[in-house]
Amino acid sequence: MLLCANKLDKKDFFGKSDPFLVFYRSNEDSTFTICHKTEVVKNTLNPVWQPFSIPVRALYHGDYDRTVKTDVYDWDRNGSHDFTGEFTTSYRELSKAQNQFTVNEVTLLSFSVDSEFTFVDYIKGGTQLNFTVAIDFTASNGNPLQSISLHYMSPYQLSAYAMALKAVGEIIQDYDSDKLFPAYGFGAKLPPEGRISHQFPLNNNDEDPNCAGIEGVLESYFQSLHTVQLYGPTYFAPVINQVARAAAKISDGSQYYVLLIIADGVISDMTQTKEAIVSTSSLPMSIIIVGVGPAKFEAMEELDGDDMRVSSGGCYAERDIVQFVPFRDYVDQLGNQVLSMARLTKDELAEIPEQLLSCMRTRDIQPRPPPPVNHSPTPAPEQP
Repeated sequence: MLLCANKLDKKDFFGKSDPFLVFYRSNEDSTFTICHKTEVVKNTLNPVWQPFSIPVRALYHGDYDRTVKTDVYDWDRNGSHDFTGEFTTSYRELSKAQNQFTVNEVTLLSFSVDSEFTFVDYIKGGTQLNFTVAIDFTASNGNPLQSISLHYMSPYQLSAYAMALKAVGEIIQDYDSDKLFPAYGFGAKLPPEGRISHQFPLNNNDEDPNCAGIEGVLESYFQSLHTVQLYGPTYFAPVINQVARAAAKISDGSQYYVLLIIADGVISDMTQTKEAIVSTSSLPMSIIIVGVGPAKFEAMEELDGDDMRVSSGGCYAERDIVQFVPFRDYVDQLGNQVLSMARLTKDELAEIPEQLLSCMRTRDIQPRPPPPVNHSPTPAPEQP
């Protein structure tokens, strides 16, 4: 809204008035709740206030005919502001007027309503989350056959890698209709010739790296531990660029890509990884990094752009697309694995909704209308 006033009553003995507006929502019990105050415009009887925004629900609670009261005050330094006048209106009246709506001495110069869509609006409209997994198979994780390894497959408990994968995967798979997830490993020597790979399909199928559901990813992960040799170094960029190539093909908001990287420490291609994140930041894609083990995770924390946006070659990421969480912060000392994994899942996925929304806003993509609900009754079976 943009409002002005003309020839307000002069309340100050010396000089002119310092007017401001106070907006109130009417309540069911006939009381009023303050919803917004404008700035004070000094020394004038003809103020023009700065444009401002108020959430529709804050004023109207869904009732477009609900009374909105606006008081006009003359500001005083001692806090005993002088009441100048008041007027009442409603959202419906304002929206019909659009502009040049005058009540007493106050004129509405312009009025517009912007819709702010939610993550759920896009999901209901058909936006699919495409979930890709990348797991660290470097030798620094330790021999998977030994209990000190981060990949150790205990008969009694999942490894840190498997728990992190299961925690986020079981939630995010509900937003993916086909539940087919590309899953890769990096930093291993592959049989039979011992070629080092930084992006190999866990299911050993180069043509189709998809695994059926999170259980299929886990099964392929466990199988890979028996067939590949843990080696190194730790490269993130190849798998980021792999997912980015798929995300670059989507421009209509129908799909959003989420890459989960689980690794144990130092990133060997930090420069290339930063470059990949910066170039990917304009695409419909987010990256979740889970650090496992006791190592320091300075490099992974640097990629999480909460405090400072990731940059490469003088260019900054268009938006923050990386969320980093250290797995050790979620190991419950009392052994309550269910609660620990629930907290891990919450923090892993915490930034995905806003990252998706920022991508859609940047591209000016609105959610599609939800498909109509079919309320037709199920036909009765034919009688024999």
